[in-house]
Amino acid sequence: MVNAVEIDELKQRLTARARELGFVAGGFAPAADDPLRARRLQEWLAAGLHGDMDWMQARAEVRQGPQAMWPEARSVIALGMSYAPDADPLALAEQPEKARISVYAQARDYHDTLKKALKALARWLVEKAPATQLKVFVDTAPVMEKPLGEGAGIGWQGKHTNLVSREHGSWLFLGAIYTTLPFVPDAPHADLCGTCRACQDACPTDAFPAPYRLDARRCISYLTIEHKGPIPEEFREAIGNRIYGCDDCLAVCPWNKFAEMAHRHRDFVPREDLVAPDLADLLALDDAAFRAKFSGSPIKRIGRNRFVRNCLIAAGNSGERGLAAHARELTGDPDPVVAEAAAWALAKILPVLPAGPNGEVADAAGG
Repeated sequence: MVNAVEIDELKQRLTARARELGFVAGGFAPAADDPLRARRLQEWLAAGLHGDMDWMQARAEVRQGPQAMWPEARSVIALGMSYAPDADPLALAEQPEKARISVYAQARDYHDTLKKALKALARWLVEKAPATQLKVFVDTAPVMEKPLGEGAGIGWQGKHTNLVSREHGSWLFLGAIYTTLPFVPDAPHADLCGTCRACQDACPTDAFPAPYRLDARRCISYLTIEHKGPIPEEFREAIGNRIYGCDDCLAVCPWNKFAEMAHRHRDFVPREDLVAPDLADLLALDDAAFRAKFSGSPIKRIGRNRFVRNCLIAAGNSGERGLAAHARELTGDPDPVVAEAAAWALAKILPVLPAGPNGEVADAAGG
């Protein structure tokens, strides 16, 4: 049995070890379930604001808190790694022939990097306290990392519903370790959003019906990553040239001015070919080429068809006539969602022209 003095010393040593492993933020939260957050989750799901993310509904009861998943848990170690960008995430807005990829997806898959570091930290903890039991999580289980991060004092959930840190802005990947050790919890972080509504005003699709409340069905990140069918036409123009995710609500947060690129983990240096890729190159990808290009990238998980669908929406919004040939070829794609997006893009790039003096009409296919 670990006494209070030993647990406090272990807490300090664990914090230092986490820093050595690349975590720039960390804290300790109680493992007890949070009835308030559980109620808010149920209300959000009941309103259908999760869209077709059925996996959130399927295990909603487990998301109520750590002990709902694992009754033996006594403490949560919440941790964050920085992926602070070295360039303005909004810079490509005026270059429609380029594709905009969310900052977090321009580098190696964060799941791999965080899981490796968390497992190393877990092994260290078991060596120091052999009687402990623990579980490690990185965004692949029904764990609400953002509320836990707030409860552990590493930041607060901003009005865009993402975690915000005073030191690292909006650019933190989150992971958690549940343990049977009774660590003394840190104080929850205060909400420092104040009257600011920059993130709300920046959203291209008005995905925030109220501060701290996201309608995923309108969110570009959801539409380009989680949504499997055709993207609703009402959102297509607003998507612009974003082909995987959206950083707008994060990028405009004033707290980002304190984020330092020096704190970014070495695994999250952007790949040069994903910083400002040409839409033409991406539209030419078949399944094999897509898999090869995005090996080791979080983008790979959405598959070639969904990815090309997104690129076609961006192509249509670009109005670039040089992309018409790619769109025309993809109108015959075996995937009906891709084919529909290609027809839409082609019609946007080469719209039907008014009838000529003899009644002839030039159509979107170039006739």
